[in-house]
Amino acid sequence: MALNTVIYEKFRNAFEQKCCQLIIEAYQTSVTEKIIQLDWNENDISSEIHRHIKENPLRLKWKVSTNVEADIPKDIQKEKGFSDKFPRIDFRLTSFISTYEFEYFFEAKNLKQNDSALKRRYIDTGIDNFVSKKYENGSLIGYLLEGLTNETVIGINSLLEKDKRNTETLIIKSSELIKPYYESTHSDIGILKHFIFDFTSLTN
Repeated sequence: MALNTVIYEKFRNAFEQKCCQLIIEAYQTSVTEKIIQLDWNENDISSEIHRHIKENPLRLKWKVSTNVEADIPKDIQKEKGFSDKFPRIDFRLTSFISTYEFEYFFEAKNLKQNDSALKRRYIDTGIDNFVSKKYENGSLIGYLLEGLTNETVIGINSLLEKDKRNTETLIIKSSELIKPYYESTHSDIGILKHFIFDFTSLTN
């Protein structure tokens, strides 16, 4: 029997909350273990966080599967190099409820307070990939490797305002899972969540 729309949305929202909890707890564990280095690239950090997601007993309890660098195929012509056109995203979490497969995605970007190029990249290949629906049904993660979260977000917002995207700036919100947590609002997709994972307390 197919799930009706209300029940489907209830399951989908509950699954999203579980995914956010799994990745936030993985981040918190990684900070405690102090294995991540500040000179690591995004994929290095994502691989370490992914390990902690897999080791979390809640993942098994909730029957959530996870993998990194997931391919999300689109309907494109299959010719030489076609696989390079697939959008790749850092985290894909999935679960089955009844006959439905629920998916949730996280895209991660390195950030530094005084690095405008990284903040620009966060917008161009992070925010904009969700806004264009290249990536769907997910959240953005910023791996903060230098500076302060608040100042870094101010920098991202300044770039958005420079692009005349004042209505799309990151706004701080309250969350029981992690502080701070941000949301941006976009006309095509609605609300996009942003989690800033601060690694600045770690030493090289």
